[in-house]
Amino acid sequence: MKFFKSTVFALMTVGATIGASQAQELRIGLSAEPTSADPQFFDSAPNSALAVHLFGSLVSADENRKLYPGLARSWKMLDDTTWEFKLQAKATFTNGKKLTPRDVVYSFCRIPFVQGSPGTFSDLVKTIVSIEAPDDETVIIKTDKPDPILPNRLISAFIINADATGGGKNIRFKKEGCEDFGANPNPGDFNNPAKSVGAGPYRLVEFTPGSQIVLERNDNYWGDAPHWKRVIMKPLTNAGSRVAGLIAGDVDIIEAPSVQDFERLKSAGFTIARALTPRLLYIQLDQNNDPTWKSPTVKGAKTNPMSDRRVRQAMSMAINRKAITERIMGGLAAPTGDLLPYPMFGSTKDFPPTAYDPEGAKKLLAEAGYPGGFQITLATPNDRYINADKVAQAVAQMWTRIGIKTDVDAMTAGTFFGRRNKFEFSAFIAGYGSTTGEMSEKLDALVLTRNPERETGTLNLSHYSNSTVDELVTQAKQTVDDKGREQLLQQATKTAMDDVALLPLYFEVRPWALRKGLTYSARSDEQTRAMSVTPGIAN
Repeated sequence: MKFFKSTVFALMTVGATIGASQAQELRIGLSAEPTSADPQFFDSAPNSALAVHLFGSLVSADENRKLYPGLARSWKMLDDTTWEFKLQAKATFTNGKKLTPRDVVYSFCRIPFVQGSPGTFSDLVKTIVSIEAPDDETVIIKTDKPDPILPNRLISAFIINADATGGGKNIRFKKEGCEDFGANPNPGDFNNPAKSVGAGPYRLVEFTPGSQIVLERNDNYWGDAPHWKRVIMKPLTNAGSRVAGLIAGDVDIIEAPSVQDFERLKSAGFTIARALTPRLLYIQLDQNNDPTWKSPTVKGAKTNPMSDRRVRQAMSMAINRKAITERIMGGLAAPTGDLLPYPMFGSTKDFPPTAYDPEGAKKLLAEAGYPGGFQITLATPNDRYINADKVAQAVAQMWTRIGIKTDVDAMTAGTFFGRRNKFEFSAFIAGYGSTTGEMSEKLDALVLTRNPERETGTLNLSHYSNSTVDELVTQAKQTVDDKGREQLLQQATKTAMDDVALLPLYFEVRPWALRKGLTYSARSDEQTRAMSVTPGIAN
């Protein structure tokens, strides 16, 4: 009996130890794998989500894109082109080095020159012309023109430690290339925990592509300590595998469970968390009105029908957005006529989607000279956005019903984006998120007249151009007064949407699934952060 009691006590002690250990470890099933631990290598959601854990930026944002202090405890404009950032006095890197202005200068110097970057962060620092440090805790940034949303962009400008990567001792910021820059580390170097030195809440322990990423709590972190001592991120790119892993107990939280599995997960005691994201799914239509216009993806028209606003409006009216979001997206989308969800900066409350009116669409087509319609191909990636290929099929059917016979060309994202950027499509579905949470970013990329020299209209692949919209956005981007800037952006958006610059469809809703006993503050930026997962009663 004595032996039995001792054995039971021992087992209880072991069980308690195991339970405590598990409570300190969080396992995350990722839908997309980060390509590098280098925080400046690739401007993508998976890479940035990892970087937030390991590094830090001067400015942070909460789950609704509201700014709050990061490695800078405060910031303010000294004049229209000068910003002052005060660094956190207690901020240190995982190697014990104190954060200094030199680290900020080195980081911003490297951003435009990262080796082999497939998608750079260079836009974040494109307006900066000088950075000075009057003392050890102050950074003065000058821009080439008024840049009221610089703090918004700096959310993604992660700071690396100059000493750990060989930065120059007397580095000076210059737009064309910094003086005494020092070493420019290879992105692969950051996959080595010894080189991946940041000032974030976690430190890197292991980065094994295709297998797992292991983080441990940074006990010297200057901010609030995260709950989890150890975080394991597992790439599970197949939705079925993620759900199976969650049910089996291999992971505690997963990204993007399939909507078809929601009821199964809920009935098994799992929780679904959701966030409305600024990722807009939209259709761009080629609006080239050149007399020599021709396209292999449009037939039955001697000139470009979509250069006529009435045709574009008809194509928008033919789309039943409510049916698409309810039947195809299963509620993981919100119909919209705007480019950014309210109340993000520059959005408009109750901005209505184009009303579904197929009969009215037919009348507009006839007025424009196309009573018999024409034939078109709608292109879409089939592995990038939730159910995009199914949405394309639905749109094709809706357009066909008003006389625009539509075929669908679905392909992998790699193929799609390569062909899209060569202007090979007359109509395509794509998506665009937001790093700043301000309307100027969407308008700048998708709507402004394409001008590589000015870096406007970088994703405007429809030949759309409206000088009034261009002028309004240009003025807004240089308006320091928030109220005035927001009104200009709202006016520019309304003008562009009235002109049918593109066809907004819906904003994606991002889901997560968690085991019982966990809660997650779902984020509009689609990032999965261990710091936002907490034990507690599930909602």
